[in-house]
Amino acid sequence: MSRSAHPAGPRHADVLPEGHYSAPPADLNSLDPKVWSRTVSRDALGVVTVGGIDVKTLAEDHGTPAYVLDEADFRDRARAWRTAFGADADVFYAGKAFLSRAVVRWLHEEGLNLDVCSGGELATALSAGMPADRIAFHGNNKSTEEIERAVRAGVGRIVLDSFQEIVRVAHIAQSLGKRQRVQIRITVGVEAHTHEFIATAHEDQKFGIPLAGGQAAEAVRRALKLDGLELIGIHSHIGSQIFDMSGFEVAAHRVVGLLKEIRDEHGVELPEIDLGGGLGIAYTSDDDPREPHEIAKALTEIVTRECESARLRTPRISVEPGRAIVGPTAFTLYEVGTVKPLDGLRTYVSVDGGMSDNIRTALYDAEYSVALVSRVSDAAPMLSRVVGKHCESGDIVVKDAFLPSDLAPGDLIAVPATGAYCRSMASNYNHVLRPPVVAVHEGQARVIVRRETEDDLLRLDVG
Repeated sequence: MSRSAHPAGPRHADVLPEGHYSAPPADLNSLDPKVWSRTVSRDALGVVTVGGIDVKTLAEDHGTPAYVLDEADFRDRARAWRTAFGADADVFYAGKAFLSRAVVRWLHEEGLNLDVCSGGELATALSAGMPADRIAFHGNNKSTEEIERAVRAGVGRIVLDSFQEIVRVAHIAQSLGKRQRVQIRITVGVEAHTHEFIATAHEDQKFGIPLAGGQAAEAVRRALKLDGLELIGIHSHIGSQIFDMSGFEVAAHRVVGLLKEIRDEHGVELPEIDLGGGLGIAYTSDDDPREPHEIAKALTEIVTRECESARLRTPRISVEPGRAIVGPTAFTLYEVGTVKPLDGLRTYVSVDGGMSDNIRTALYDAEYSVALVSRVSDAAPMLSRVVGKHCESGDIVVKDAFLPSDLAPGDLIAVPATGAYCRSMASNYNHVLRPPVVAVHEGQARVIVRRETEDDLLRLDVG
């Protein structure tokens, strides 16, 4: 079904075509470790626990909805990426996936760098103690104020996204008596196998400078001439939620081709290449993501092979996992409010959150899993659609999943793999308050981003 069928997205109540959804799982009480964080399990009473704390306790102490983040899992995944790439590469956590001061401190302690793309993300990073030289600043339209703050702080790199920005950053750096390290983001014409809105390396989109038509080569020529800039490398990002490495292979081939062109024309071998992020995670049991060590091996081999073919020194590689680190480490905990069976279609299960805490289903047609977590059930499975409380027909959290047919108001259900982009893209639609982020670790729970209050909401309304 085309997403262009209706301005608000796909129609929400069509009869599902045969074979649209998978058969019910053999055991509705099982928790697939592919989609749940690593410390999640059921206790002797069948209640789901995470970090040694059961979800009933979390709901009583912190309310619902709530994002529950497994700190041990986050740290383990961050460490796995750092270890996989080793000392000869750089791992920049993509802050846009989810950023808070606690997360910044975890990243710092685990030896990762940080990629930010706004003044607010930069402020969060600096306020939490991330060394500025370990920060990369992205964005397709950075303001003069954002650039000046980044240069003054001494960020390790600014990723240039347009011809205007080349001049803008150079002028600001020179006026401050600095020489700013930069990379140039190019679009390499690779169509990642992902949703149209998150494929970012084909020419017809807002990011980067096209490789086609010599535009990227001209950007390099201009950057090399400006005293305020130190061009250290080329940046490429081909999309998000990618499982197939073939796109990276094509992108690396084209980026290395540009590096060869730069050497032959300017006598300069740029020392770095950033291949971006976008590696996928498991939202459902059908997804099969790669492990960090597999990704590191594949990317290193691709770049090394391409550079050997072009007779270039192999540059230092950077990658930018965000979703791949934080995505699997959190779930969203909801309380069921109503259960509405529709004969011949499915059962609508309404929860106390919705598109204000997870817009991805409506925006990207994303798929999620869901489970009853406050108890176990032997009831037959029922085809369900988990929806929110917003005045919007497209307010869908999980399009189609199986839940026990004895599900009732007051039950707790959870949607796993919501660590990335859900809190970052959360809104106050219908003046609904954004949920807290509760970090759990070794039997302790602490709020790292508090729940909004009505006072917060009204404080911004100056009347």
